[in-house]
Amino acid sequence: MSTSKQDSGAAEGLDPSLLDDQELVRELESVHRTRHDTFLHGSNDALAAHTHRTAALEDEYMRRNPDRAVTAGRTREGARAREA
Repeated sequence: MSTSKQDSGAAEGLDPSLLDDQELVRELESVHRTRHDTFLHGSNDALAAHTHRTAALEDEYMRRNPDRAVTAGRTREGARAREA
């Protein structure tokens, strides 16, 4: 049995900490692309697994990129400036 899979099963994918930066971004792009369809049409188990996977990938990305660039318009202050 491969040790690169998470303990709870292959359906959850590789442990995000084992992915290189490019693989992590590809996985994030994929999970974000499939979120809406899973939300609307997936079983409760599929939605729970998708939510868990999304959180794990996003947590790993944030761990690696705590100082990522933030677009001013994506902050509360930026949103308030758009409304004014």
